[in-house]
Amino acid sequence: MVILYLVAALLVVVALGVAVVAERRRPRGAPAHRSYDYPRQLHRSDFDRPDTDWIVVVFSSAACTGCGPVIGKAAVLASPSVAVVDCEYQAQRDLHERYGIEGVPTTVVADRDGVVRAGFIGAVSATDLWASVADLRHPPAIPRVCGEHADPSTVEVPH
Repeated sequence: MVILYLVAALLVVVALGVAVVAERRRPRGAPAHRSYDYPRQLHRSDFDRPDTDWIVVVFSSAACTGCGPVIGKAAVLASPSVAVVDCEYQAQRDLHERYGIEGVPTTVVADRDGVVRAGFIGAVSATDLWASVADLRHPPAIPRVCGEHADPSTVEVPH
């Protein structure tokens, strides 16, 4: 009977050892998603029309199927005070590298000083993009946020 217990204990130890070795050899996959970011400052001289009040830059790629619609939504914003630039990867790889662009489309809205005031990673709706630029150019009296997420000090609540 003692021999039976010793054999069972030995089998448990061997099974645990095999499990540990197998776990260590298991390939580690890439994370489920990668966290991209957009630049916080642009050098306005890197882009056309550096003298405008606002610049909207869409970092894109010819191989990107989602970039065309974003470029089209941004193009509508072009005016004497808003420059819209398509910064395509194959044509302007140096700018993509300088600003750390890792995913396209990446869209940024920068002020006269090049400070990025809004940014979008991936596809952006026309409503979000246009409202963002409109709010930056002419800030609304009441912020465009829902009541659940608003900073209570900035929202007036009627009594």
